[in-house]
Amino acid sequence: MKNLLYIFLLAAILLGVGCSAEQPTESTTKKSQPDNLVQLTPAQLKNAGIRTGKPERKTIGAALQVNGIMEAPPQRLVSVSVPLGGYLKKTTLLPGMHLRKGQLLAELEDQAYIQLQQDYLTAKARLAYLEEEYSRQRDLNQSKATSDKVYQQTRSEYRSQQVQLKALAERLRLVGSNPNQLTLNNLSRTLRIYSPIDGYVTKVNVNVGKYVVPTDVLFELVDPRDLHLMLTVFEKDLDKLAIGQKVLAYRANQPEKKYPAEIVYIGKSVADDRAVEVHCHLEKADPGLVPGMFMNAEIEVQSHDAYALPEAAIVRFGSKQYLFAAKDSGIFQMVEAQTGNSEHGYTALEPGPGLPHPENQTFVVNGAYALLMKLKNKAEEE
Repeated sequence: MKNLLYIFLLAAILLGVGCSAEQPTESTTKKSQPDNLVQLTPAQLKNAGIRTGKPERKTIGAALQVNGIMEAPPQRLVSVSVPLGGYLKKTTLLPGMHLRKGQLLAELEDQAYIQLQQDYLTAKARLAYLEEEYSRQRDLNQSKATSDKVYQQTRSEYRSQQVQLKALAERLRLVGSNPNQLTLNNLSRTLRIYSPIDGYVTKVNVNVGKYVVPTDVLFELVDPRDLHLMLTVFEKDLDKLAIGQKVLAYRANQPEKKYPAEIVYIGKSVADDRAVEVHCHLEKADPGLVPGMFMNAEIEVQSHDAYALPEAAIVRFGSKQYLFAAKDSGIFQMVEAQTGNSEHGYTALEPGPGLPHPENQTFVVNGAYALLMKLKNKAEEE
C-alpha cells in the first residue's frame, strides 16, 4: 500500500514539472522595446491621423531667424557725476522722464564751492596787482632805476599768477560755473548740474540730502535717437552673413510691425555659448523702442535647395528637435533632427549623427505629437 502511494505522488510531481516547462512565463515571452520606439495598432493609427512621407526637395533659406536686444551706443549713454563732492540739495528726476539739453538735473551744496570761487577772485585780484607791478618794474629796469634781479623776480611772480588764475578758471568751468561772470556779489554755495543731451532718464541713484563724491554716478541718461539692434547669431550661421545684409526686426507681442535694419558690424569673437554679436542700424528711429528691449529678427540670406519636411513633422522635446522615422508596420522610432531654415511651412533637414541621409527615410509628417505623447506615457508607465 505504501508503495502504491509513493508511485502516485512521484507521478503527480513529474506531471507538474512537465506542465510548467510547456508554459513559459509571461516575462520570458514579452519582448522589451527600446525607449525610442512606439508601436500603434491600426485603429490607433487611424484615430491619431498618422501620415508618413519622405523629405521633399525644396528651395529653403530666405531668412535666418535670430533674436537680440536693443542697445544704445556708448556715445548715446551718459553717466552724470560731479567733479567736486557735495550734498544733494534738489532734484526732480525720475526714471523715464524726458530731458532737453541744458535742463537742470540737480543742485548740490558744499563749502568747497565757496572756497573755489574765493580762490579764483583772490587770484584775480592779485594778478591785477602783479600786472601793475610788473609794468612798473619793467619801466624802471629800462631806465636802469632798478636791478635786473628785481625785474626778473616780479616778472616770474606775474606769470606764475597767470597760470594759477587760468587753472582756477578751468576748475570753475569744470563744475559748470562761468569765471568771466563771477564777481564778489554773486558768490554761491550751490553747484548746478545740467543735462548734456536730449534724451531720457534711465536711472536715478541718489536722493536729497545724500553726500556724493566724484566717483559716484548720480544719474544715467540715454539718447534713443540712435539705438542699435544687437543680434545673437550662432557660429554655424556666420558664413551666411555679410555687412549690408537687410534685417527685419519685430517684437514678440507685435510680430506684424516690422523695423527694417541693416548689418553694420559682425563680431570677431565667439562667446562661450558659441554665439557672435551682430550689430545692426535701424533705418528709422522709433520712440517705442528702448534700450534692453528683447527683439526677434529675420536676416535675409541666400536661398538654397535642401531636403525638407512639413513643420508638423518636427517635434520639440526638452531643448532638442525630433522626427519619427517609420520602421515596420505601426512601429516608429524617434530620432534627433538637425534642422535648418524654415519657409512656407517646410523646414530644411541637415545631415546629423542620427540621420546621416534623411532623404532616404520615411517620416511621420502628420500626427508626430500624438506619437510623442504615446512615447512619454510609455516611459511613465515603465
